[in-house]
Amino acid sequence: MLDIFIQLSLLILVALVISFLARIFRQPIIIAYILTGILVSNFFLKIISENETVLTLSQFGVAFLLFMVGLHLNPKVIKEVGFISLVVGIIQIIFTALISFFLASFLGFSFIASVYIALALTFSSTIIITKILSDKQDIDSLYGKISVGILILQDIVVIFILMLLSYFSADFTLNISSFSVFYAVLAFVGLIFASIYILPSITKFVARNQELLFLFAIGWCFFLASLFFKLGFSMEIGALLAGMSLSVSPYHIEMASKVRPLRDFFIIIFFILLGLQINITEIQNIIKPALIFSGFVILFKFLVLIIPLGFAGYSKRTGFFTGVSLGQISEFSFILVALGVSLGHISSQILSLITLTGIITIAFSTYMMIYSNKIFPLISKSLSIFEKKKIKERELKRKKYDFILFGYNRIGFSILKSLSKLKRNYLVVDFNPETVKKLASKKINCVYGDAEDTEFLQDLRIEKAKLVISTIPDPEINLLILNKIRQSNEKSIVILTAHQISHALKFYNQGTDYVILPHFLGGQYTSKLIEKFRTRKKLYEKEKNKQIENLKERLEEGHEHPRIEKH
Repeated sequence: MLDIFIQLSLLILVALVISFLARIFRQPIIIAYILTGILVSNFFLKIISENETVLTLSQFGVAFLLFMVGLHLNPKVIKEVGFISLVVGIIQIIFTALISFFLASFLGFSFIASVYIALALTFSSTIIITKILSDKQDIDSLYGKISVGILILQDIVVIFILMLLSYFSADFTLNISSFSVFYAVLAFVGLIFASIYILPSITKFVARNQELLFLFAIGWCFFLASLFFKLGFSMEIGALLAGMSLSVSPYHIEMASKVRPLRDFFIIIFFILLGLQINITEIQNIIKPALIFSGFVILFKFLVLIIPLGFAGYSKRTGFFTGVSLGQISEFSFILVALGVSLGHISSQILSLITLTGIITIAFSTYMMIYSNKIFPLISKSLSIFEKKKIKERELKRKKYDFILFGYNRIGFSILKSLSKLKRNYLVVDFNPETVKKLASKKINCVYGDAEDTEFLQDLRIEKAKLVISTIPDPEINLLILNKIRQSNEKSIVILTAHQISHALKFYNQGTDYVILPHFLGGQYTSKLIEKFRTRKKLYEKEKNKQIENLKERLEEGHEHPRIEKH
């Protein structure tokens, strides 16, 4: 165990160094992990070799990765771009798979190897595309929505492919029994039933405690992964469906942000394992087909996306950015091929080939996506053949909120009323699942989440809000919110809450625009009433009636005044 610990420690240190270099060259960390595996293998540093421990840790990474994909795999997202994502996605999958198969067969690969190669080249990377789109702040642009819609369709197709592969024997003949079909139907029906009638109550209960929510998410992932494995399916399917069953939950964003650090750690091992499995002595045999497949993926995917988008009436710009975004192979490609090797369908040389192809396509497409805004003007004229004279597209509204309110409590109650009167796009964030449910029933934009979670704040795009209000009394959380905003936006108005004068002054020094001090507001408001009403009793009577109505409404909301502490 000590040797394994030392080996893993050295492994992480090498990954850290390579990741630094990848960061300098603006490459995805995934490439750094794969290169780390090559570097620490027996061909170079000889730090570690493929063993049972590494394989087990990599399986954890795959489970967490697929669970995270499932959490974000809500089919409702496709509705935001409608029919076009479905049509273009189907065209891309069918034509890429067919041409890839014939290309692999032409290059001399066997039928089974050609099938796996075709599947590996068809899909694009959800992790890389969504990460770069988020960094460029294009995740909610028209081409961003179309790209995400196509990725969702691809992920759904992958689910069925992963399921089917586990039923093929080593000679690639279908080996499925009536009991397997029965178990499959039973498992799916049971999962749908649980998602509708059981999971909502469980998640509502566990959401009251962050640690319990975190533990539940991991437990549910491992439970379904193990269950599906015991039923004769693949572990990957169970983890993916575990995430999908929770994707409609109002707490899925919070669960994803909690599980993400674990996924990031274990997925390192998975991609390092891919690097370990590359046989350097075979490079001369696979470099030529890897370059051919890479060129095919980059060029053909671009054409098979820009042509139907142009035919549908979308601009050459939308087609270009969509085609560039999907010009690489997916992390699912590695999982599919690794599964094929474990099932005895293909040799490890195919895994080395696809891994090398992945490195090339991911590296190239990353640079293309990063510099696409500079590249497009240079080739815009030549792309006019892919654009109709009459463009029918309309840019989607970016999903961001002008106002964000953290905490629907005694103070937030009044603030929310004012926000609703302004008729602006606003969002309420609260830590109480009961509160979120109540607000949602009133058709109020709300989300359950922990403001202390930086990943959660990033998902909200908090830095894009024009006005952010926090009624949370915790000074550290308020400073976190403030710093997150001020890192990229000095113009946004930030209003925080403090119960101590020292905290209020600290907030002001850090750049807060206004601080709410609840214990001082009552006297200040009363003094203004006196200055305004003086001795006119009717005005006081009118203010009294307004306050009585307000208090009755608060009573219905369950608000109670905090206890007065004796000093």
